[in-house]
Amino acid sequence: MGHSWVAQQAVISDVFTSVTSVSLDAAAAKPGEHVIDIGCGTGDTLLAFARVVGPSGAVLGVDVSVPMLDFAKHRVAEATLSNAAFALADAMSYAFEPRWADLVYSRFGVMFFDDPIRAFTNIRSGMKAGGRLVFVCFRAMPESPWFRVPIEAARPHVPPQPPVDPLAPGMFSLANEERLRGILTGAGFREVALKATDVPIDGKDTKQSMAFITQAGPLPALLENASGEQRIRATEAVCNALAANIGADGRGLHVGLWLVSALA
Repeated sequence: MGHSWVAQQAVISDVFTSVTSVSLDAAAAKPGEHVIDIGCGTGDTLLAFARVVGPSGAVLGVDVSVPMLDFAKHRVAEATLSNAAFALADAMSYAFEPRWADLVYSRFGVMFFDDPIRAFTNIRSGMKAGGRLVFVCFRAMPESPWFRVPIEAARPHVPPQPPVDPLAPGMFSLANEERLRGILTGAGFREVALKATDVPIDGKDTKQSMAFITQAGPLPALLENASGEQRIRATEAVCNALAANIGADGRGLHVGLWLVSALA
């Protein structure tokens, strides 16, 4: 998956333009701050933070993907930024420098922990008292037409899928508001706030939207066990559904997110 995300980096950056903007605005990083970017991936948000905090600040990008981190390092070097560092690690167990971060941020990087309370407790250990936690994660899949429309179009053409455990690590594991609040309070965070936010996806056009949706999100798993013929029919149906729902600017479908904030 990491190699696919590197290959599609420009497409993914475009698709997530609005999500990135909304979440960075909520994070409100300031010059001189120390920032941890959980699941920094290919570096979109890490680069933004490094520029905002400036030479008197610092950013640590944490991710489990070697190819994505390597690509992020390359982008940082190209931008001649000297205030960014990287950790190839699982944030659930990484030894963060105690009480280092003013801000911990994540764009879709915190839904995959095997033990979420343990993970967020460990993340909090790297935060200053009163440090800010800000992240975005998905609400339930039906609340995101960007995912729901392709899934509904493809499903008649592929084998039935076994039921998915909604609490298992995955894209929608933090969709339940009560569970998410419980995880964060259980990890010691206070002033937990969840804002239901619908954010448009910037698909640009049907071709670019297809390039993304067939590589990321729940659709690839649906297509995984399909035959070649089934996959062709399903992909054609998805393309037609996207074309019917997005405009010339690639917009028309949104994702349903939780915009989450809390204090350490």
